[in-house]
Amino acid sequence: MSTPLAVQLYSARDRLADDRAGVLRRLAEIGYAAVEPFAPTDDPAGFRRIADDLGLAVCATHATGLMRGEDAAEIFDAVHTLGTELVIVPGGIPREEFATADGLARIADRLNGIADQARARGLRFGYHNHDHELEYIVDGRHALDVLADLLAPEIFLEIDTYWAAVGGADVPDLLRRHGDRVRLLHVKDGPVVRGEPNVAVGEGEIPVEDYLAAAPDAWRVVEFDTCATDVLDALEASYRYLATLDRSGEGA
Repeated sequence: MSTPLAVQLYSARDRLADDRAGVLRRLAEIGYAAVEPFAPTDDPAGFRRIADDLGLAVCATHATGLMRGEDAAEIFDAVHTLGTELVIVPGGIPREEFATADGLARIADRLNGIADQARARGLRFGYHNHDHELEYIVDGRHALDVLADLLAPEIFLEIDTYWAAVGGADVPDLLRRHGDRVRLLHVKDGPVVRGEPNVAVGEGEIPVEDYLAAAPDAWRVVEFDTCATDVLDALEASYRYLATLDRSGEGA
């Protein structure tokens, strides 16, 4: 694995609101060397100063605001300030739009338009799934597969492996199908039940090694949607587990 392990900062969103510098320092002390913000316009210059001081790279950033009518130019400026070229939409689309071919065509039109705007600003644009893109079947295929065919080829995918499993996908097969288009993986673990909290990676029902082996070149980003224990402790346990896999050559 050539890229360092990263954390989607949404995992620690409540702690970040109280002590951003302290949370980032703890992640760096654990051993993480990259982070993925979720609110790029929230003081990007200040965030970048702290991250640089701690040696934390920004692997990508989520930007739901691109689907919610927020100022795209402001978002793209913030992405540049954060020091990444990868901007990702992780939501903001009504679930029911994924249920039909017409809905998927409308989604693709919107995403392709945003990709054009991002490209004009020197950025690369990606899409992040949840469970419904795999749960809905359109013309005999997962909605995510149909959508991917409608997206401009330069739009990359960030596959949330846990949500894909919750949605009913054969996750290794999904990852192999999309190959190099999968630039990043959200790595998480748990009981594979919607609404139940995540657990530290390696402590749940997810066959983590199989998922990583199916997308060996994708950037690994640990995330917790919810966590029943202290999330920073769980992120530390996740790091130790994934670092052990890398040292042993598994999942690589």
